[in-house]
Amino acid sequence: MTRIDFYMLKRGTRGDRLTYSCRLAEHIHTNHKLRILIHCPNPREARDLDRLLWTYRDESFLPHGLVGETDPELTPILISGDGQPEDEHQVLINLGTEVPTFFERFERLCEPLDLRPDIRDAGRKRYIYYRDNGYPLKYHEV
Repeated sequence: MTRIDFYMLKRGTRGDRLTYSCRLAEHIHTNHKLRILIHCPNPREARDLDRLLWTYRDESFLPHGLVGETDPELTPILISGDGQPEDEHQVLINLGTEVPTFFERFERLCEPLDLRPDIRDAGRKRYIYYRDNGYPLKYHEV
């Protein structure tokens, strides 16, 4: 069963959920050597995240790319709008506002949230969905 972690940025935290997703991807990739699919159905946000992963920290390099523009076999951090490629199954970071229909194939799902009302409210709905369907949940304030 998929382990689900929600990460809520505290008031006064610098950055937003995209910035936090970079930190989270860096931690998972560096410390656990796992493959990561970042679900980002908004094409503009996907491009912003792609740029941010190149620049968010001068002393780090995260091998990443947009699905369709990079070789998935050589790229451990992929940004996808639709859950492709289907053979990814280790870690999913959800930047969508809905429950991804494909999340159950992943060992772990990360749900980064910030204080924007639309993001926070959509996150609450997803939390309730996962809870009501018996998924193991953890909540972290960061």
